[in-house]
Amino acid sequence: MNSPAKWIGGATAVSVMLIASMAFGGNALVAKANNDEMASWIEGNDVLAENTAVTAAAPVDLSLDGQAEALPEFTSQPVVQEVPAYDPENPFVIKRVLPIEGPIRYGEWHWDDEGVPDGPLVMTVDLQARVISVFRNGYEIGAAATLLGTPDHPTPTGTFPILTKERHNVSEKYNNAPMPWTLRLTWDGVAIHGGSTVELGYASHGCIGVPDEFVSRLYDIAKVGDVVIITDGVMTGVGGQLGG
Repeated sequence: MNSPAKWIGGATAVSVMLIASMAFGGNALVAKANNDEMASWIEGNDVLAENTAVTAAAPVDLSLDGQAEALPEFTSQPVVQEVPAYDPENPFVIKRVLPIEGPIRYGEWHWDDEGVPDGPLVMTVDLQARVISVFRNGYEIGAAATLLGTPDHPTPTGTFPILTKERHNVSEKYNNAPMPWTLRLTWDGVAIHGGSTVELGYASHGCIGVPDEFVSRLYDIAKVGDVVIITDGVMTGVGGQLGG
């Protein structure tokens, strides 16, 4: 994954292309009509002064034959983004991100903690990317698409320590809805939990819903006091600061 935050979507570009083709198609029809009409509007006497001699323009050679040597050779060079200098001993600096291809889609999750050293656990959630990332000692070990709140019940931004861990929790506020593997972030009910349908068209009442397979792994290693950072439109990469 190129960054801890991945955007989900892409239908907008398709819509724009369709609208653009309609607009240009309409203009092309208008231009053709104007040329047909102009043929009957313009006379030679209208545009040439009296006694003006008209000579044919010299032909222009538009071919590239014999001109290859004059053209510069195009070569593609790889674009390399430099990693900013950072303290490799700082557990709150990102040292690795998971190599995930493309955007993380609803229901998708990734986990790889093999060989990652022990260290502080930090979780990040971005409301625009709709992705949760899990870092241990600065190494990303997990990432998943998330279910978030609505404008009426928004997911809050800020830095939240885990207050409690509740393996078999239910929501007393919302008809005893199951919230397994709860990592509580606020006393008014915002938490990371499973039991959610993480699909397009679904939302939460402010919680961070993630796939059961993902949150069960997170629950096993998270401790009370570990930090969850929730942002709105923030993306970073290797060398970026997690906080601490």
